[in-house]
Amino acid sequence: MEVLSVSDMLVESMKVSLMASLPILLVAMVVGLIIGILQTATSIQEQTLSFVPKIMAIMGALLVMGPWMFGLVNQLAIDLLGQLHRFVR
Repeated sequence: MEVLSVSDMLVESMKVSLMASLPILLVAMVVGLIIGILQTATSIQEQTLSFVPKIMAIMGALLVMGPWMFGLVNQLAIDLLGQLHRFVR
């Protein structure tokens, strides 16, 4: 990775945090939408009904996407810590 300024490091950190959290958020949103449509179609208005499917879907997504997400965050940490000496005096 090339030498970055503090603002570049901040932007890169925000990109990585967005990329790492987006798959989990999308899974939760899609499962919540599907459960909401099913609840509306069946007139079941139990608020706690959506928690178990969402939790199961998020756990599955973490199992599938977790290594990729960890790799992104790990590489960012290596890059940032490798350039830390430039900013600390």
